[in-house]
Amino acid sequence: MTADPDTDRPLTSIIDRVAEITREGPVSLDRVVGAFQHAGFAAMLLVPAAAVVTPLSGIPLFSSLCGVTICLIAAQWLLKRDRIWLPAWLGRQSLEGDKVRLAMLKLRPAARWLDDHSRKRARFLFRQPLRALLPIACLMFGALMPLLELVPFSSSLLGAAVCLIAVSLLTRDGLFALIALLPVAAVAWALTVLL
Repeated sequence: MTADPDTDRPLTSIIDRVAEITREGPVSLDRVVGAFQHAGFAAMLLVPAAAVVTPLSGIPLFSSLCGVTICLIAAQWLLKRDRIWLPAWLGRQSLEGDKVRLAMLKLRPAARWLDDHSRKRARFLFRQPLRALLPIACLMFGALMPLLELVPFSSSLLGAAVCLIAVSLLTRDGLFALIALLPVAAVAWALTVLL
């Protein structure tokens, strides 16, 4: 089974593909990301972001690893690259297959629910210049994850926001992106009030 953002259930398809890849035991980050190269940036962002939402984020440095990966993917999305490049040291990082597979299986019901309840809404977000907000937000959320490493599970909220943006792109449902961008809007509003 391959992850295909054009299927009726794109999120469930991606979750199932990650579970399938990790069935064989430890797997490198390069292999996981490589399995989604053809599916686009949204699918590649969803994988590390979904992992951060699970209890795996309690593993020391795991949130940082996922945050750096999200940053790199989002930056290359902004640069309109065709293929994702990861530094060799990052690509070699190994993930425990059993733990990742279990985490993905726990996420499956939520992914299926999102697939079943998404529809084409708020499509203005997918047109320029607003479309540029989506990779910029993912870049910001990914960059903050290593800074929150000392606060257990705090990166899960940022991971959820990146997940919602990826879901929005995969399902063409702008409502999910609007929900994900609320923290950015709140921070921007707070800064304008303070300044």
